Amino acid sequence: MNFTEKETFSIALLDLYEGAANQGMRGIREIVREFGEKNEINIHLKEFDVRQKNELPGNDFDAYISSGGPGSPIESEGLLWDTLYFDWLKRMEDWNNDPSNHQKKHVYLICHSFQLACRYFQIGEINKRHSTSFGIFPMHLTHAGKREPVFKGLIDPFFAVDSRDYQVVKPNQDKIEELGAEILCIEKERAHVPYERAIMGVRFSDYIIGSQFHPEADAIGMSLYLQQEDKKNNVVENHGLAKWQSMIDRLNDPDKIAWTQAHVIPNFLHIALKDLCTELAV
Repeated sequence: MNFTEKETFSIALLDLYEGAANQGMRGIREIVREFGEKNEINIHLKEFDVRQKNELPGNDFDAYISSGGPGSPIESEGLLWDTLYFDWLKRMEDWNNDPSNHQKKHVYLICHSFQLACRYFQIGEINKRHSTSFGIFPMHLTHAGKREPVFKGLIDPFFAVDSRDYQVVKPNQDKIEELGAEILCIEKERAHVPYERAIMGVRFSDYIIGSQFHPEADAIGMSLYLQQEDKKNNVVENHGLAKWQSMIDRLNDPDKIAWTQAHVIPNFLHIALKDLCTELAV
């Protein structure tokens, strides 16, 4: 990768969990750590507590990953952290659109961050789901998704963890065309219910991409999480024992979320690092 021992790949991790217990931050940290070890490069990972401390990173990082989180992506409009987050998105967009900035800023947005970005870019309508989506579900690739480098290695459909009360639907085609954005994947078809399929992944620009699903989720962590008594009882109470068992079964399948976890964020980091190395060599 043309990296020397003294050079460091710097990554900003934006924490939107607002102090809520989660597996997401651990999953992202683990992927980043393994990426550094596998590629034998120094990585500087710095975390920013967006919602509790109004912390946002500057423009001095090579790549940015923004996490999922609880609550409504709509009702936070007007809160200080939400305003600062939109300011940060605009900074990333302006930086990447400036031709004098040769080293672009690669951004990956997960779940709640993805919903906020869809609000910022006006990609579609954001509303509350009829019921909570929680489980391991198939994600169906669009034509754009099948040629998306960050999704390289995924099959159609691929499986991922989905955990949300809100959704992005009714794509704004005029805005999507104006931005040069592309919808990458959508949720499974539910022929038995009269609801529109949600948008599950979008490339917002050449350097900003996001997904409603959780690409950082790992099988071991999720299995331990779901087998905690209170978590199991919650799933069984809301979705039934069969749903809980199917989730456990899918976690043990290497072609399901383990495959997604091993490809999406690592692909994103490889692309960001490759671009950085190209600029360093110029």
